[in-house]
Amino acid sequence: MLAAVDHVQLAAPPGSEDRLRAYYTGVLGMTEIPKPPVLAARGGCWFAAGPVQLHLGVEEDFRPARKAHPGLRVTAIEAYAKRLEERGAEVVWDDNLPGHRRFYSEDPVGNRIEFLERYGSERHGPEPVG
Repeated sequence: MLAAVDHVQLAAPPGSEDRLRAYYTGVLGMTEIPKPPVLAARGGCWFAAGPVQLHLGVEEDFRPARKAHPGLRVTAIEAYAKRLEERGAEVVWDDNLPGHRRFYSEDPVGNRIEFLERYGSERHGPEPVG
């Protein structure tokens, strides 16, 4: 049985690691985690914040996905959006998901990321079915 998502892998162009580190640590507030040596030789970098992990892997013919993206739950979403804007990241609000406040942003190589917070709830999982 599936228990949880371990990580989300995003692609990045060769040589973009320093820009990715600046964004994921400096803008989003994540921590870089070391890649195993055999994987580090391939380039890219990994980041974590609590149980959330994002892995950025090098793709030679990289093109950012237009729709695919991770959706990251946050707390105090307005303050978090302000943090991103103050650090130079664009924030695009979207009100089309009932029961949530959310916005989109892009990392420095064009990967789309969704940030969302459920209205009036501290829940961090899907609504019960049935």
